[in-house]
Amino acid sequence: MIGECLMTFCILWGTSVWTYENIALNKTAWQLDTLFNYTSAKAVDGRKDSLSIFGSDCVRSQYNYTAEWRVDLGTVVSIHHIFIQYATNNLPWDKNNDHTARFLGFSVYISNTTNKADGILCFRDTKYTRATIPNPINITCPHHGRYVIYYNNRTSLPYPVGYSKDAGNDLCEVEVYGCTSPGYYGENCSISCPQHCKDRRCHIVEGTCFECVDGYKGSTCSKGCLQGYYGENCSIPCPVNCLDGLCDTENGTCHGCLDGSSGPTCNEGCSSPGYYGQNCSIPCPRNCLDGRCHIKKGTCFKCVDGYSGEKCMGKKACPIQGQYGINCSTPCPEQCLEGLCDIVEGTCFECVNGYKGPTCEGNYLIQGETRHKYGLFIQRISISLI
Repeated sequence: MIGECLMTFCILWGTSVWTYENIALNKTAWQLDTLFNYTSAKAVDGRKDSLSIFGSDCVRSQYNYTAEWRVDLGTVVSIHHIFIQYATNNLPWDKNNDHTARFLGFSVYISNTTNKADGILCFRDTKYTRATIPNPINITCPHHGRYVIYYNNRTSLPYPVGYSKDAGNDLCEVEVYGCTSPGYYGENCSISCPQHCKDRRCHIVEGTCFECVDGYKGSTCSKGCLQGYYGENCSIPCPVNCLDGLCDTENGTCHGCLDGSSGPTCNEGCSSPGYYGQNCSIPCPRNCLDGRCHIKKGTCFKCVDGYSGEKCMGKKACPIQGQYGINCSTPCPEQCLEGLCDIVEGTCFECVNGYKGPTCEGNYLIQGETRHKYGLFIQRISISLI
């Protein structure tokens, strides 16, 4: 391919292609069933002058039903593409080269763990033949991960036409190109990913977010949630008991609760007896029996004796005049005027002449003197005996 590399990109056939650092170079590698001293590290040593499996530049493994190799990039990084150079034995790469049969059907994964199933599939060969499979091959996979995993198998019969009967890691070089920092993209990996990208991870070329933090949406996660929604991609409705249907766009906690609800997401009733209303913050009416009322309306279930009404604000009359208290069973004090008193507390509205006090049980007045009633009674007896 004719082209000229200038600074951080190459001009190839009139198009611009960003260049990236080979972040797999001399990193720790591993493979299944190493053969002799053809260790996994040979695929990331930067050497591919000889493409013979018997040389010093290529990896080899036992030929078996499954082949697997991986490189540990050391940390989660932003990857653009993966370059694979398979062994050719320094012979023309065509349908007559035996290595084409063993290369067919391979897969490449990017993962944050050593398990390929935990990652994403970048590429799986399902269409190439011995005559068409390219070598070397570039696999574009703009994603983030710590491990790049090469995998092939011969576990499912019948094999497609041209496939070898076994699999092996005849890899001469694997190069992983991208940015060492996961929070950057673009030219020289110098542009910060958008602020609300989840884990600050974005497409290495376009800068679009793979995921948004909760409470944001859009290709660059620049849009907040519409009112009444929160969470991943703003797709979750706020809890039903949130006041005005509003909640925190990230974690879904309500700004306030409807009457009779409480808790961060207003999914609890009033936890403290004797309260009702918004956020369960209003005390029940004072004359509710046992201080209990409806958690939304504040209406009393029952009233204490002597009170009536939805919120027990009105006093009711006793059916028997001159009685008060529980079931109106207690007579009003003897010296209450006309025998009338408060039906709840038993205090007299007025006292008969000569008596005073809440229940007309106190001192009384005769000719300007204040005397105890029993003392006056003894005095009157003494006078009558003279």
